[in-house]
Amino acid sequence: MTSLERVDYAHGGTALTGWLARPEGEPRAAIVLFPTIANFNPPAERRARKLAEAGYLVLVADFYGVAEGDWQALARDLRADTAHYRARISAAVATLAGHPAAKGLPLGAIGYCMGGQAALEAARDGQDLRVVTSFHGILETGRRAEPGAIKPRLLICHGDADPMVPRSQVLAFWEEMDAAGAGWHFHAYSGVKHGFTDPGSDARGIPAIAYDASADRQSWAAMIELFDEVFAG
Repeated sequence: MTSLERVDYAHGGTALTGWLARPEGEPRAAIVLFPTIANFNPPAERRARKLAEAGYLVLVADFYGVAEGDWQALARDLRADTAHYRARISAAVATLAGHPAAKGLPLGAIGYCMGGQAALEAARDGQDLRVVTSFHGILETGRRAEPGAIKPRLLICHGDADPMVPRSQVLAFWEEMDAAGAGWHFHAYSGVKHGFTDPGSDARGIPAIAYDASADRQSWAAMIELFDEVFAG
């Protein structure tokens, strides 16, 4: 089983802890994984291991610098200032880019829920990424992308029955991406709610979230296929 290594970094005086997963052979690319609002947890670790097993060097980012807390309040404070939020995201990208194991590797980012939003914010911010994938991510932003700012190809995997991301938000995102000239793929799964990639979603008793095995498989396969195309050779 792939082991995760602690990576200490910082942003704006906040000490942060990332977790690095290495593939067995030479990595194909280096990927920042932005977790859910609950920060580093078993689902994030599981995804990092799975991506490493597929041949990628993975850094799980740290949003807050704490292992426990009121996640809703911490997220609200972090996202209150878009520039600050993007700088926290950028710190994770820069940490992976500067890691010796990532030397010479192309970069990408993926994220789940709030992490999906974070990955898209990295793209909006003009980060030097080749590809970004959002799984049941929040699509709204405090600062719309400027024309020509988005460098990576985007894959958004979205549950069409996700009440946290209504169709009005989806349509606004499409219009934003078109105005920015972004290259994007949008996969919507009918009847699928928020948190569809986490088998533990059903146990939380929250009506807005539910696991969907088919959407989980299809979205992961779509990401791997896009990665194969983007990182070919």
